[in-house]
Amino acid sequence: MTQRSGIGVDVHPLVEGRDLVLGGVDIPFELGLAGHSDGDVLIHAVIDAMLGGAGLGDIGSHFPSEDPQYRGIASVTLLGRTVESLGLSRWRTIYVDATILAERPILRPFMGQIKANLAASLGLDPEAVNVKATTTDGLGFIGRGEGIGGLAVATVEQIA
Repeated sequence: MTQRSGIGVDVHPLVEGRDLVLGGVDIPFELGLAGHSDGDVLIHAVIDAMLGGAGLGDIGSHFPSEDPQYRGIASVTLLGRTVESLGLSRWRTIYVDATILAERPILRPFMGQIKANLAASLGLDPEAVNVKATTTDGLGFIGRGEGIGGLAVATVEQIA
């Protein structure tokens, strides 16, 4: 079987009046992520990593922000559609390693739920998904609390 890996990165600004959603999990916080969809940077990074590994472009080519059908859509829905797209192209994701970059809120209490949600959405055993969170120790726009970023690597396997 052919295996490849892809990398995904996403960042969004924190704004008032939006829910904070990371990995498809609602996180209690006074700010949320701006975006055409729900702004879930973790899932967006995972989608880009999956698409990159399969050689299928990027999230913007599959779910353009100019398209009104994606306004406010749950990113977990986009993730499900990406799993389907990979399958139609004879690829499947077999492992994901992802990192959330956020100065606050403290995400430790939510990490188990985020990991379980991602694994279920990807159709993977939870042991095939690793999710971490880190800060930037006060440096840059993330450190100033202006935004949150997500990084992901996805390993995909060609389906015979």
